Amino acid sequence: MGLYEILKSAHSGWRYIVLILLVVAFVQALTGWLGKKGYTEGNRKLNVFTLISAHIQLLIGLVLYFLSPFTKGPTGEALYRYWKMEHIAIMIIAIVLITIGNSKSKKIADGVAKHKVVAIFFGIALILIIASIAMMVKNDPTRSFFGVS
Repeated sequence: MGLYEILKSAHSGWRYIVLILLVVAFVQALTGWLGKKGYTEGNRKLNVFTLISAHIQLLIGLVLYFLSPFTKGPTGEALYRYWKMEHIAIMIIAIVLITIGNSKSKKIADGVAKHKVVAIFFGIALILIIASIAMMVKNDPTRSFFGVS
């Protein structure tokens, strides 16, 4: 098993950690915002772990981007265009949103406002990630929505 296959497996498996943490952080922030709950140290830690896991996923993905045969094909074909341009662009935007949401929440004193910022930024990032996964399934028939590739 070569470096590409190892990183591809790691990237495919790590996505579940990112998704689980992002969903839990989003739901927690949404309930904190709508329920007018205080922002706890547990909320902060969950948001930081979500941020860290997303950044690890990004680093693995960037290495894969330069090793993958899918980024070397013609952009005119949907499969190559997705892996070459769409996937990386959407995921970078999602991770930037997670980073901004976490950063902005640190600068706010009010707990409910912290929850609101996290819910909005993490929620948009979650929508983008799910949309990108759906696009992957559409453009690459060998993959399933939750299947490990």
